[in-house]
Amino acid sequence: MTCPVCGRELSRDEIAVYRRLVFREADDCLCKTCFAARLRVPEEEIDRKIAHFKSIGCTLFTK
Repeated sequence: MTCPVCGRELSRDEIAVYRRLVFREADDCLCKTCFAARLRVPEEEIDRKIAHFKSIGCTLFTK
């Protein structure tokens, strides 16, 4: 899957965090950079969310 804004290939974590925060069944997901820009937060905040969701065992972040 690629980011519809910049065309970069998405990692599993980028897809998972987008689906967790926006819409679980999303077919188009933003990369971490574009998602952070859209939310007007630093990319580090997205990284913190990924780490948090992994730590609580969110099944979107497994495999």
